[in-house]
Amino acid sequence: MKVMKFGGTSVGSPERMKHVASLVTASGEPTFVVLSAMSGTTNTLIEISDYLYKKNPEGANEVINNLERKYLDYLPQLYSTDEYIEKTRQFLEDEFDYLRTFTKDLFTSFEEKSIVAQGEIISTNMVTNYLQEQGVKTVLLSALDFMRTDKNAEPDPQYIKAKLQALMAENEGQQIYITQGFICRNAYGEVDNLQRGGSDYTASLIGAALDVDEIQIWTDIDGMHNNDPRIVEKTEAVRQLNFEEAAELAYFGAKILHPTCVQPAKYAGIPVRLKNTMEPDAEGTIIDNVLVRGKIKAVAAKDNITAIKIKSSRMLLATGFLRKVFEIFESYQTPIDMIATSEVGVSVSIDNDTHLNEIVDELKKYGTVTVDSDMCIICVVGDLDWSNLGFETLALEAMKSVPVRMISYGGSNYNISFLIKKMDKKRALQALSDELF
Repeated sequence: MKVMKFGGTSVGSPERMKHVASLVTASGEPTFVVLSAMSGTTNTLIEISDYLYKKNPEGANEVINNLERKYLDYLPQLYSTDEYIEKTRQFLEDEFDYLRTFTKDLFTSFEEKSIVAQGEIISTNMVTNYLQEQGVKTVLLSALDFMRTDKNAEPDPQYIKAKLQALMAENEGQQIYITQGFICRNAYGEVDNLQRGGSDYTASLIGAALDVDEIQIWTDIDGMHNNDPRIVEKTEAVRQLNFEEAAELAYFGAKILHPTCVQPAKYAGIPVRLKNTMEPDAEGTIIDNVLVRGKIKAVAAKDNITAIKIKSSRMLLATGFLRKVFEIFESYQTPIDMIATSEVGVSVSIDNDTHLNEIVDELKKYGTVTVDSDMCIICVVGDLDWSNLGFETLALEAMKSVPVRMISYGGSNYNISFLIKKMDKKRALQALSDELF
């Protein structure tokens, strides 16, 4: 068995849904399918929630009505029989009537999560009905029946495995098993989610729970490229990545893959393949535990970075200084991306400036603080172990004409990172492509 995950654009219209149906049934083998909401739907559901937060039910109902008309218009395009048109029409009417039950009087984040979850519930029901109309043995398993997070808001793999295997045993003999990505229940049984982009995570968790042969993530690009194709000319798909390399690229800006997606698959030893919905015969990118020695694989960029430098003579030969600095970032739940230290100072970068002012105020207790905004991290990924002579020199040579604020090398065997001004991003990415590939 394999798991196939499709994002919102892949199910963004009746034609796309039919195409997805043809892909999941092509092998004739049992397949577990994870679907996102139709493209644009999650944002619309968030808009509905926003109206209700603002105590404007009239605005919410107008958006609900517009979304309902859009979905009802899709029915004759997707189904060919009156039976399934009517069956899905009734389902949609019930769904949108449910959305109208939410009122301004009691609306919290709990109600918002229930509303946002309906996008995946709608798309999976529509595709399930289509496959059943085509005579394919298909069952819809609600993610809310087996996908759960613990009290730390992290997935509970033991619970997921036990519940999912029991559901599979109850529904033996099906060709296609469909579920929702992104949504789950928390430790208290409330509707919750794995954060946006979490459909990749859902697929990986399911693959690990069922010990499948392969997890496939289907998007609108033919695998992970060796640079950003929106910015750099003549990029190429990387055919193979180690799990560690893929995680670095995902974290540092490669949007095709959610950073947390590969973790369950990595621990279970299950390969993840990135495929293109529009070019299903393209090879894509395989991510596994194989490390190709002595090769630089790709470059990625992460925007909206802020650099903070703390300079203090008190740091010289002092113990506990770095601990105090890091505790400030921890207290505001702000992760650090890069770090560089000297005898009298420390520089760090962050990608979340929500509490920047408070953090700076706290840091001023320990030294002089300088902040640089509108920065960008450029990350070079591959087998960059320090024993590979000259790899860091190649990257530095490519960056010789770009002003660099910070360099991080040695914290990982898989990347060299450069902190630069955002205005220099395109020049840096192109220079690295020209030098490395």
